Amino acid sequence: MSDFKHHKIEVTDGTLIPGRDDHSLFSAWKISFLGALALLVALPLLSPDPYLQIIKFMPDGILVTFQVTTLSILIAVVIGLLAGIGQISRVPVINRLATVYVQVIRGIPLLVQLFYIYFALGKFLKLQGLIAAVIAMSFCYGAYMGEIFRAGIQAVPKGQMEAALALGMSRGQALWFVILPQTIRIILPPIGNEFIALLKDSSLVSILAISDLLRRGREYAAASFRYFESYTMVALVYLVLTLFLSRLVGIMEERLHRDGK
Repeated sequence: MSDFKHHKIEVTDGTLIPGRDDHSLFSAWKISFLGALALLVALPLLSPDPYLQIIKFMPDGILVTFQVTTLSILIAVVIGLLAGIGQISRVPVINRLATVYVQVIRGIPLLVQLFYIYFALGKFLKLQGLIAAVIAMSFCYGAYMGEIFRAGIQAVPKGQMEAALALGMSRGQALWFVILPQTIRIILPPIGNEFIALLKDSSLVSILAISDLLRRGREYAAASFRYFESYTMVALVYLVLTLFLSRLVGIMEERLHRDGK
């Protein structure tokens, strides 16, 4: 019998990120991005009714989408840092709490968490839609960030910690001043991927009566019965935003790759 090697296959939003060597004129990313952008410009010009009206109806929804995404990712990074450090902590209680948090939150779909925080806990906490959405998305993505931070910290050679301790630093000082700066360099690309994923998942907050991009599209469609046109424009806007962000993450990865040589 022949031996088969087991390879880990990982499919994430990183597949959106253009590769370092993908600079051809007709790369997949360029075709996708420029095609979506061209449609987003051409449709309102060729058919102002309804495409131009739909575009005019969306700006505040795009702003809310960015607000939710930015606030959530910033809070998620802080939560993820604490969870990542907690998972490698030598204090059993802290280690167990951080690990349980990561396992439990990752095991519950984001949509369920949104419903639970807004409707179930909202009964006691009186949370507004935007606040509930940011809390749910922050805690959900904080668990994934925790795994990223944990893996990043453990990817730093152990000799770095040993050298810092030999210089007289405490473990806490070594972690903050030696290990974490190197960890940030390692985890920046995965965090960029999570930002893109969070931007797309932010469409779920429309169920909480938050006027994000998707909800604005739904409102126009319900009022005009132009469902095909409305959701076409919503999809194009999301596609342009995510592909643009993927390009930024790709540039960041290129710079990290060059600096790491």
